[in-house]
Amino acid sequence: MSSSSPTVSFNDGHTIPQLGLGVWQASNADARTAVAEALRAGYRSIDTAAIYENEEGVGAGLIDAGLPRGDVFVTTKIWNKDQGTDSTKQALEKSLGRLKLDFVDLLLIHWPSPKQDKYLETWRAMIALKDQGLVRSIGVSNFNPPHLQRLIDETSVTPVLNQIELHPYMQQIAMRHTHEGLGMHTESWSPLAQGKALEDPEIVQIAKKYGKTASQVIIRWHLDQGLIVIPKSVTPSRIRSNFEVFDFALDADDLKAIAALNRNQRLGPDPDQFA
Repeated sequence: MSSSSPTVSFNDGHTIPQLGLGVWQASNADARTAVAEALRAGYRSIDTAAIYENEEGVGAGLIDAGLPRGDVFVTTKIWNKDQGTDSTKQALEKSLGRLKLDFVDLLLIHWPSPKQDKYLETWRAMIALKDQGLVRSIGVSNFNPPHLQRLIDETSVTPVLNQIELHPYMQQIAMRHTHEGLGMHTESWSPLAQGKALEDPEIVQIAKKYGKTASQVIIRWHLDQGLIVIPKSVTPSRIRSNFEVFDFALDADDLKAIAALNRNQRLGPDPDQFA
C-alpha cells in the first residue's frame, strides 16, 4: 500500500486527501508545531476553523513546512455569529489574513444554527466567494438532511461534503446513506470518540492482531469505509503514528466487530439545537 494518503474526488471536480490533521482545541503555538510536523510526516490536508482561534498558528506552520501552496489542502469554517451575506465574506477575508493564504481549498458552514435561519443566505454568499476564486470548494458541517435538501433545492449547488461527528460509538449510518444519495462525501470529526474508543476491548484486540495502535485501527476503519477523516493531535509521535495506516487493511470480521460498537452516542451538540 502507498505511504501517502489516497484522495477522493468531489462533485465539483476537485480532490481532497482522505486523511488529514485536525487542530481543534490546539493553541496557536501547538497548531504551528503540529501542522509543520504533520506536513513533514506526509499529511497534505489541514482542517481548522475561525472559532478554534488558531488559524494564525496554522498559517505559520504552513510557512514553516515550506511546501508549495498547491501541495496542501486547507479547510476552514464560517462560525455561527458570522453567518449572513456580508459577514460571511468578511469572515473569510479575516481567515485568509490569519492563514496568510490567497484562497482556501474548502470552506464550510460550521453549524446550520437553524434558529438563526441564515445558513441559506450564507451558502449563497459562499457560492459567490467560490466564483471569485477565494475558495476552491464549499461544503457544510453538522447539517441534517432537511438543511442539506434546502440548500440544494434553493441554489442547485450541492455541498462537496458534510463534516459530522462520526466514530465507532456514533457511526451515522443513515446520514452516510443520505450523503451518498446526494453525491456528497462524509467527513468524520472526533473520529476517535475524543479518545474514548482507544481503550475499547474490541478495538484493542484488533490492534494486537495487526501490531498496530488502537488509534491506527480506528483511523483505518474510517478509511476502509470511504470516509474522510481528520484525527487531531499536537503530539509529534502521535501525529506520525496516526499517518502510518497505509500498510494494512481491516478484514470483514474486524469491520463487523466495530460495527457492533455503534450506540448512537453523540459527544457533541445536537445540530438542530445548537445556536
